[in-house]
Amino acid sequence: MRRLFYPLWLCAAAFALSGCLGSDQEELQRWMAEQKAQVRPTVPPITEPKKFTPQAYTEGNAFEPFNMQKLTQALRRDASQPSTSGLIAPELTRRKEALEAFPLDSMAMVGSMVRNGQPVALITVDKLLYQVRVGNYLGLNYGRITRISETELALREIVQDAAGEWIERVATLQLQERSK
Repeated sequence: MRRLFYPLWLCAAAFALSGCLGSDQEELQRWMAEQKAQVRPTVPPITEPKKFTPQAYTEGNAFEPFNMQKLTQALRRDASQPSTSGLIAPELTRRKEALEAFPLDSMAMVGSMVRNGQPVALITVDKLLYQVRVGNYLGLNYGRITRISETELALREIVQDAAGEWIERVATLQLQERSK
């Protein structure tokens, strides 16, 4: 008996649902058509571009920075002033030492000792150990060792200041103790 009512029940439900579908969809279509008719998009007009007016180049008559006459005057003025290039001239003509190829911040003083009555500092660079004495050169700035003590090494460097003049500067390397 149950088998008989089941298909009948399905047919009644499908018939009821098919009757509801048609009317809602027509109403929805009508409402969408009304809304489309009411909405009118408004696009503001694009403004005209501004007219470009070229300007003439008037700086052609101004001061020329690479004028040969101005450069000659500047060179004469510099030549008449006393120069500190005497500091650098002897440094350029001498033969470079091995430790002048490395910057000071890549070097570490790891010890000191006295050999033949002269203090000697032990410097490591790139895992190599070097012995240096007073008068040796090291670093990229023409550094010459002036003093060696048990805890530091002092040197005189020749560097350019902001104006381009060569000046002397004192630098030091401190003893670096290793932690085990």
